[in-house]
Amino acid sequence: MVSATPTSKPPGFGLSYDYLLKRAGDELSGFYGSLAESVALSADRRSVVFRLRPEARWHDGKPITSTDVKFSLDTFRKDYMSSGWGGVLDWITGVEAPGPLTVTVHGDSDVAKQVHIMGFIPIVPAHYWGERDVTQPTHEPPLQSGPYRLTKVSRQGRYFSYTRVPDYWGRDLPINRGRFNFDTIHYERHLDAVVAREAVRAGLIDVWTESDSRHWLFSYDVPAGERGWLRKGTLGSGSVRGSRFRLVLNTRRQPFDDPLVREALAHAFDFEWQNRALHGGVLRRAHSFFADSMFASSGLPDAAEVALLEPYRARLPEAVFNRVFSFPRSDAIGVDRQGLSRARQLLEDAGFRMQGNALVDTRGEPFTIEFLSATPTDVRTLLPYVHALTALGIQANIRMVESVRSTNRRRSGDFDALILLGFMEVPPSWQLRPYFHSASTTYWNPSGIDHPAVDALVDTALGATDLHVFVSALRALDRVLLWNYYQFPLETLDDTRIVYWDKFGRPDQPDEMFIAPFPDGWWFDEEKAGRIDVGR
Repeated sequence: MVSATPTSKPPGFGLSYDYLLKRAGDELSGFYGSLAESVALSADRRSVVFRLRPEARWHDGKPITSTDVKFSLDTFRKDYMSSGWGGVLDWITGVEAPGPLTVTVHGDSDVAKQVHIMGFIPIVPAHYWGERDVTQPTHEPPLQSGPYRLTKVSRQGRYFSYTRVPDYWGRDLPINRGRFNFDTIHYERHLDAVVAREAVRAGLIDVWTESDSRHWLFSYDVPAGERGWLRKGTLGSGSVRGSRFRLVLNTRRQPFDDPLVREALAHAFDFEWQNRALHGGVLRRAHSFFADSMFASSGLPDAAEVALLEPYRARLPEAVFNRVFSFPRSDAIGVDRQGLSRARQLLEDAGFRMQGNALVDTRGEPFTIEFLSATPTDVRTLLPYVHALTALGIQANIRMVESVRSTNRRRSGDFDALILLGFMEVPPSWQLRPYFHSASTTYWNPSGIDHPAVDALVDTALGATDLHVFVSALRALDRVLLWNYYQFPLETLDDTRIVYWDKFGRPDQPDEMFIAPFPDGWWFDEEKAGRIDVGR
């Protein structure tokens, strides 16, 4: 039994569908065919052709064909879902199915950089969904094709159970050897993490992902832990790097369209105090959108980066060229007077002044900022920040809304600021255009980043055929994003922390493993399980 926090799709969803490609766990950018038996790239690198495996089957026994792939890609491109794939599939200009087992995907740029996303898009059955409205939610488990079948769903979304498919068509593929060892995988979905942790300690949940550093440090010193039954560990996540979260400002709105204001807001955020007081000092600040990877900028730009940046010098802060970027640091003691003093000076430079206890602009209008959130955990990060902003005379508040409303407001740009996940795939590819390019949607580019240098660097990276050009473009892009303060990366994204009852076998993994095989690579160990007495 695995516990999961709320998500936009059922936890374990990926176990019940097949994908064209599957990412290798021990190769930084390696993919192998799953549904695809072979892959070919056109000479101009604007088209990719997939040849499907003839033995691939849906759970009803019907073959998986090019019609299903075309239907899936065309459907997801229409962006029916509130936070769906439309924004990351804009590069596709057309999908053809010239034969039952052949699919051609055309793109507007180098598809080799974008094909990465095919490892994450589930292929769904055209003959099943063609008779149903894909825009309507359902409690009926749909037709699937993967190694597991979703068999039980609570109408309230409290649990999801998957049953292993005994005659799964892809069981003997080399990429699947040694995987899918449990007959049943049951996910419990908890809205209250306190309840979930109690269930973990009581032995009612086998595995729990712990994202709160306080509880990671202090909540599992229990007798079962002392006996070695309840353990803490990590799952390799080297395929994603960057920050765990980003604080996003909406530059489509005043005064957040002013770089001085955005920089001032960065100085008001006391990361070091939050890390010491709220997280036991275990977090590290991310000073890059690509932190802990070879694509992160550092020091001053080299000659290759300067060559890419030079055409846009007049539109860039001079600091991009002659200063080393880092977010401000405090002494973590309490009130960051130095940071607040610098923030106040920047706000004065932007035309703001104190009027009584309120910070106002040249028209006498007060400076207000509202943080939009659908996640209670955001509050722990935002409350100290709101306190600091209030000390500057800014009227700051947190607006908690339910997830659907939050998504709709994000799609329409109806917000001042919010906190988002900050991870970046390594190597960066499909995320670059939707996250940063001016042609992207409001949902995927919530800051409203619209800068010619950013667009050019994204295009250069996606069109690069040389590793050095690719790396230089990303490091230069990182500098432009950082020095414009559109978003503030917060803590670095480390490996995933888990708490689990030690009754499972796990494969020996080399240190360079980028993706941990979980849960499909684990198995039940009767000898380990036999020594555990949950009641003791």
